[in-house]
Amino acid sequence: MIPTAVPVRPALLLLCLSVPLAANALCTSDNVAPPGAVLERFINADCATCWQDPATPSPASADTVVLDWVVPGRKGDEAPLSTVATGEALERLQLLGRQVPERSDAVTTRRQGGRLGLRLAQGGAFNDYIGASIELESPGRQPWRAWLLLVEKLPAGTEGSPVARNLVRNVFRPEWDPPTARSPGRLAETRAMQIHEGARPERLRLVAVLQDARGRIRAIRRTECAE
Repeated sequence: MIPTAVPVRPALLLLCLSVPLAANALCTSDNVAPPGAVLERFINADCATCWQDPATPSPASADTVVLDWVVPGRKGDEAPLSTVATGEALERLQLLGRQVPERSDAVTTRRQGGRLGLRLAQGGAFNDYIGASIELESPGRQPWRAWLLLVEKLPAGTEGSPVARNLVRNVFRPEWDPPTARSPGRLAETRAMQIHEGARPERLRLVAVLQDARGRIRAIRRTECAE
């Protein structure tokens, strides 16, 4: 199972995050048009052929960002896709009100409401970690559910996939629920997220999905890296 974001020694955290916290971070959401929708594709780890399915759904519009989740299967570590399965995929399915698919499933959700000031940034890879930061300006007093995802951008043809994919490699969920935990005027978190074995660091990006207390998606952001 893919490890989640974990606390690390202060020295390592500083090295990982020194880039994203700087004003000239190379990988941020600053100049990236906010997606208007998210297409989440779920594959059961037991299904060896689902990754190569020619009927894999594609985004219906250009402003849709894709997330590819591999859900743990009944075969456990013996499942064909177990090495890229993550337990958070089960939590995501539950939040969306979907059952674990026998093969695969997909759901598209559009952003609702006015645009929010959500910003992402990432640093370079160091000792199998990558620095990540997420910040929400003017959060108000309501609770928020944020999903900060480390994804690997895989071109079409990877392992026979007929489509390009954003494979979810790691997940961090900030604890933004208690009002007493809020800083005046903003919410912000910085973390070192572990890079799963086999992932290519140059392909890693951040995607964030922010939901309000009613479960509505209020913001979607993603990073891109300057050449």
